[in-house]
Amino acid sequence: MSLEAFASSRAFTMGVELELQIVNRHDYDLTNGAADLLRVMERHKLEADVKPEITSSMIETSTGICERHHDVITQLSDVRDALVDSAGQLNLRLCGGGTHAFQDWSQRRIVDTPRYLQVSQLYGYLSKQFTVFGQHVHIGCPSPDDALWLLHALSRYVPHVIALSASSPYIQGSDTGYESSRLNTVSAFPLSGRAPFMLKWSEFEHFFSKMEHTGVVKSMKDFYWDIRPKPEFGTIEVRVMDVPLTVEKAAAIAVYLQCVARWLLTEKPFEPQDDDYLVYSYNRFQACRFGLDGEVVDPRTAEHKPLRQLIAQTLQQVEMHAIELRAEKGLLLLRDQLTRDQPSDAGWLRATQQREQYLPEVVRQQCMRFEGVRTPGR
Repeated sequence: MSLEAFASSRAFTMGVELELQIVNRHDYDLTNGAADLLRVMERHKLEADVKPEITSSMIETSTGICERHHDVITQLSDVRDALVDSAGQLNLRLCGGGTHAFQDWSQRRIVDTPRYLQVSQLYGYLSKQFTVFGQHVHIGCPSPDDALWLLHALSRYVPHVIALSASSPYIQGSDTGYESSRLNTVSAFPLSGRAPFMLKWSEFEHFFSKMEHTGVVKSMKDFYWDIRPKPEFGTIEVRVMDVPLTVEKAAAIAVYLQCVARWLLTEKPFEPQDDDYLVYSYNRFQACRFGLDGEVVDPRTAEHKPLRQLIAQTLQQVEMHAIELRAEKGLLLLRDQLTRDQPSDAGWLRATQQREQYLPEVVRQQCMRFEGVRTPGR
């Protein structure tokens, strides 16, 4: 399969994907409910799409093309309500979060589609361990060269959205010490990490052709990069975020990326360079390990700066773009999170476990938060 032509898309439009956890109501472990949930969901007519993910304890929802924060939150809320209703008919519940707190990966079941079975055959146990839950955001780009420029310019902001979305402190019943442990699972795949540095689409076509010739890749789906171009949609896809605990938070992170992308492409405050990646892995680690309390290194000046400070600074830099894009409400939610009396999603999960001392109860309250029900500690 050759690389598809880069489709036309409206600049700075968005598409948002959320991978959600399907849990039972008995002990709040993951359960194999995707097929039944999809069947019940067929009666709902929505702008957002719902489809299976790699294991049957997951479900993916994706919005249509959105121009504004209002579009994102409306579509995510509508599909959330439909999913919650359908799950209730099956005695199931759904929740956000980048990992399930105590599930056993070996019990997961690969969904029976040709692609997922091929991935399972190739990657073995990693495929079941890939039962982790990410938010992906597509940003429309005016041209393929703009897409590559934006992809590499946004690499500096990857730690921002990792920290803002971090919601995976627990794996297999243990506190990992990370705010976002999910990306450690993704990093096990050989074609993960960052995209190779090139700014011309003709160069990228040549790179893809060489990779295709090796037989290692057949399509863009075979790359698990943190940010990858999606030529069939005319977008780039940012893939580093945990699924937040609420759709409101997910919409806020989407418009943060939209505003930053518009600021970068219209004002071009700097030119991306390959040396920007000298500290990329370290900065990514800081965001995963410490969340908003992490410190990242400026690749040009070598200055170490707190992530909270950088995100607050970025919110100021994109303020006029936020007004023009009508994204202020979403960004206000993120501003509130920067204050230390507003816990991150990972902080909320830890505080809930400290209070309850029972991870199934934590997951039950996660479900309540996803459903929009007020819970203790909010």
